[in-house]
Amino acid sequence: MSNKIKVSVILPVYNAEKYISAALESLITQTLTEIEIICVNDGSKDNSKQILQEFEKKDARIKIIDKENQGVWKARIDGIKRAEGEYITFIDSDDYVKENFLESLYKNITENNSDISICRI
Repeated sequence: MSNKIKVSVILPVYNAEKYISAALESLITQTLTEIEIICVNDGSKDNSKQILQEFEKKDARIKIIDKENQGVWKARIDGIKRAEGEYITFIDSDDYVKENFLESLYKNITENNSDISICRI
């Protein structure tokens, strides 16, 4: 198995302590394992940052960017700048995805020689 990062997942986080654990659990259990999960803590004032740090200790694929609040689009741009994957996807902090979500998107894009793959969560 290759160590090359196939997909960078960018996860903007702002005051998401109620949801972020479910989102991260759904990402770290993906069938596609060659991923990085870039969590952009956008100035959260709740326990989001601490939850992110706990997950970061459990899974080396999780990377945290901690910054002052500038909004979701700036958080996504900051995540893109840090991304090392062949492809990029965005997940919101209150989303969770099926275990084959990233693998399905990756297969679709590579088998069809596409530039983009779109789905409904």
